[in-house]
This record gives sequence, C-alpha cells and structure tokens, in this order.
Amino acid sequence: MWIWLFMVGGGLLIASVASRVVVSRVTKLAQGSGIPPFILGLTILSIGTDLPEIANSVVASLTQHGDMNVGDSIGSTVTQITLVLGLLPFLCGAFRVGRRHVVLTGLATVVALFVGLFVLSDGYLARSDGVILVTLWLIGSAVIWKLSPPASEPVDAVAAGRRSTHVLVTIFGLAAVGAGAVAVVTGFIELSRLFGLPEYIITFFAGSIGTSLPELFVDVTALRRGTGDLAVGDLFGSSFVDATLSIGIGPAAAAATPVTTALVLRGGLVAVAAVTIVTLLFSRVRKHDWRSGLILLMIYAATYPLLLG
Repeated sequence: MWIWLFMVGGGLLIASVASRVVVSRVTKLAQGSGIPPFILGLTILSIGTDLPEIANSVVASLTQHGDMNVGDSIGSTVTQITLVLGLLPFLCGAFRVGRRHVVLTGLATVVALFVGLFVLSDGYLARSDGVILVTLWLIGSAVIWKLSPPASEPVDAVAAGRRSTHVLVTIFGLAAVGAGAVAVVTGFIELSRLFGLPEYIITFFAGSIGTSLPELFVDVTALRRGTGDLAVGDLFGSSFVDATLSIGIGPAAAAATPVTTALVLRGGLVAVAAVTIVTLLFSRVRKHDWRSGLILLMIYAATYPLLLG
C-alpha cells in the first residue's frame, strides 16, 4: 500500500511542480500580447494548471480506465470552484470579482456538464463524444472571450524574454507532467483495488484535490501580486476546461473507454448543482471575502454525502 501511496503522492508533486513551471513560461510568452488578465487566466493559464487532469485523461483512456478520467475531471470542476476558490480569501484576503466574467463562464460550464451527462449516459465515452467535448471547449472559450467586458485591471505588458528558452522549458515541463500523471494513475488503480473503492469515487475526491494543487499555488501567487482577475479567470476557466477538454481529450486522442453510468451521472449532477449555486452567488457579490469563502467551503463539504449517500 505504501508503495502505491508514494507513487500517487510523488506523481502529484511532480505534476504540480512541473505545471507551475509550464504556466510560468507560457504566461511569459503571452504577456506582451495585450490579452486581458481574466481572459489570459480563462485560456492559457487554465490549460496550464489543468495539465495534470489533461495528462490523466490521456493515460486513463489508454489504459481503459474511463472512470478515472471522468472522476478526476468532474471532481476537479467541483473542487476548483468551491474548495480552492473558497480558501483564497482566507489565504490572501478579500478581492474583487468581475460578475459578468464569472456568470458567462459559469453558465458555459453548466451547459458543458449537461452535454457531458448526455454523451456519458450510455456508459461509454466514444471518440466522437470526446471530439464533441473538445469542440465545446473551443466554441465556449471563443464566445466568452467575445462577450467579456474590457479588462478591469491593467494588462501586463512584460516582455516575453528569450522565447526559445521558454519553449524548451515548456516542452520538458509537459513531459514531466505526463510522467507524473502515469505514476498517479497507476497508484490510484492499485489503491482502489486494495480498498475495494470504485475508481470514480477515489479520483473524484482524492485525485481531484491533488490535481487542483497547481490552481491553488498559481492563484495564491497571482492574488498576492494584485491580479485578482487572473486568479478568478484561472479557476472558472479550469472548471470549464475540466468539464470539456479534460474529459474529451483522452478518448478523442487516445482511445474510447467504458464508464460506470450510475456514478458518472450522480457526480455530474452534483457538479451541475455546485457550479450553478456558485455562479448565482457571484452574480450577486462584487467582492469575495471570508463570508462567501465559507459558503463555498460548505458547498464542497456537501458533495461528500450527496455523492456517497
């Protein structure tokens, strides 16, 4: 058991650290482009911090563990928008939230979750289903970008620096993320067998916390640098990525997989409820402080009895 726990912990650590390096380099490459901070967080940064989930999707699909792909992705959708976002005001203090930004992305995530529930309802995640979810991510990101209001914070215009170095480090970082994901998937498979737990459950809760660490690390840093839009864009963008690209990339690029229909549908409905409540909450508040943070933590805690009951 300790060997598999070490593999999971070590794999998550490698993937998290490598993701942070990748995010830093990609952000530097994009910083002279004039992209508003929220959109930068929604697109480039969210993909970077979601690399563990994306890598897990591909590896899990190749090894025919569809529950591990969907469980981690849907679990991360919930974890990032409730647990991680709920912890931020306690770690960094209150910060402003762009309501229109949040509502657009939250609505897109809810729609994506319903589409995911529909394509997964037959107990099989086909290549065509994966293509649908990846396409939904592309269309949704483009629509959100087009409809988003102008930047509420100054756009960072830092020079990109030595582009070749950033690209090379990014490539090595991506390879490390993939290696970490292989270790995590292997460890979770063996642990679920040891404890007799469904793969979906163990990845929905334990796996999603581990693969959400890059968001926590990066967004705390962003907030301490005064870029709240970047942090909020990353978290809501990551939840949207998890509901679409992270689930779909594995079957689309690697292999179709079976899933456990009952668990997938229950987890998806829990995610729909959580994202809907959080979106409605932030459509009413302008500043995210300890009170709204406490509500998010309570929503996260409620997912346990809802999914396990």
